[in-house]
Amino acid sequence: MDTEYKVNQPISAQQFCDLLSNTSLGVRRPLDETQTIQGMLDNATLLVTAWQGDNLVGVARCVTDFHYCCYMSDLAVDEGIQAKGIGKALIRISKEQLKPKCSLILLAAPLAQDYYPKIGFEKHNSAWILRDVNQLK
Repeated sequence: MDTEYKVNQPISAQQFCDLLSNTSLGVRRPLDETQTIQGMLDNATLLVTAWQGDNLVGVARCVTDFHYCCYMSDLAVDEGIQAKGIGKALIRISKEQLKPKCSLILLAAPLAQDYYPKIGFEKHNSAWILRDVNQLK
């Protein structure tokens, strides 16, 4: 089946959750927190989606200034159709929406650690995460 890609096509929280539940990201996202999921979608500045017919089969969700950096916070492709180039297409289309010197940055899911170097990403060893402001010292 052909895959159609759309830029900034709105999707529902339910569509997003249904897709994520068919990927390794499903267990790492708050699928039972509708308000959080909706906020993730509402506040994304770039959303590239992959469709097969009416079925959402892939998504690249980004927060970006379009000029200097773009953080791809989710890259998900339905596990039933992975390894067919959909992930790469989502990345390529996302990058094409950015200015040429804008860097695309992401944190790899544990199961995807080996994927990104194979498609041209460079490893960066200085990412840091603060989940709770009370952790600040």
